[in-house]
Parts: sequence; structure tokens; C-alpha cells
Amino acid sequence: MSGFPYLPPETPQVKSWWRRGFGQLVLRLFRWRIEGNLPNIRKFVLIVAPHTSNWDFIIGFMVYLALKLETIWLAKHTALRGPLGPLGRYFGGVAIDRARAGNVVQAYIDEFAKRDRMVLTLTPEGTRSRVSDWKRGFHHVARGAGVPIVPVALDFSRRRAVFGAPIFPTDDYLADLARIKPFFTSEMAKDPSKYDESMPTNS
Repeated sequence: MSGFPYLPPETPQVKSWWRRGFGQLVLRLFRWRIEGNLPNIRKFVLIVAPHTSNWDFIIGFMVYLALKLETIWLAKHTALRGPLGPLGRYFGGVAIDRARAGNVVQAYIDEFAKRDRMVLTLTPEGTRSRVSDWKRGFHHVARGAGVPIVPVALDFSRRRAVFGAPIFPTDDYLADLARIKPFFTSEMAKDPSKYDESMPTNS
């Protein structure tokens, strides 16, 4: 295996060979590879952790390019105006007027309902600082949209991005988190001191 697999046919992806070539080139330079269970499903929430450094974005973005993955992220509608707006939309940015959408979680759910295929990428820690509990929006979105959660670990200790098996959320967040969080460890993090492996105690 080359370390740069192709996405299965059902997974949302773009027809852009330059993305794959550029992403592979950079990952090879850094001696990274892609491993795990690439999901063959049309809709899912992809969560990326540990998130402890700006390097997470650089490596994660190269993985996204190398796989030709089609994913979206929502931005305040004013953020996609001006000269950088087209570039942001090209790479998956979707404008949202929060005053009209009500809240971001519902906006994500609505976007899933409108699309035949969709991947939403989130960092559940919500910060590069050490936190014991994750932001729960990823779970609310997946439950509300009726889609699975796919974990992706950025393992700096072994220079690999690892895809985990899809997990369908239930109404018990802590039980679901107990299935998801062990996939990630502090030794994977760019800065292990900033990743907390413990489980939250409150529901």
C-alpha cells in the first residue's frame, strides 16, 4: 500500500488531480501517510483530533487534498465576501447568516438535509488548549442529521492520519464519547501536554 489510498466511490470527493498530487507531495516531504477505514458512505461528520498545534491544520489540509475529499465548513456570511470569498467557497466554505439561521448546529443539520452527499469536518476540542471535555456540537449535528461520526487521528508520533470506523450517535453523549475518545491518545498530539485523555464526569 502506498500510504495514499483512494476514497471509496460513495464518499464525497472532487475531480481534481492537482489536489491529490500536491497533497501527496507535501505529505511525502514530511514522511506522513494515510491509514485506516476510509468510509464508503455519502454523509457523515468527520472529527479530527488531537488538536494542539497550528501544524494540525497544515497536515489535515494536506490529507484533505491528497484524498480529494469534498467537505464543507460553515462561515459567517461576511467572511466569504471580498477577494478571498471565492477561494474559501472553492475549498468548501458555505456562508451562513447566523441571525437568520438561529444557531450553527441547526444550520449544519439543515445543510445535511439539503444535500445528497456531504462531509462536515470539525475539531471537537474547539481549541488548541488543554480541555477535559469536547464541544458537543459534533454530536448534536450528527444526531440531528441522522449521520455517523467518523474519527480521524493526526498521529504525529508515527506521522500518520488514521481513519476510524463510523460510529452512529445515540441519545447518550457520554456513552458515545466513551466509544470515540479512546481512538485518540496524548502521544499522538504534536504537543502531548495539551491533550487530555480523561472523560468528563458531567452529563
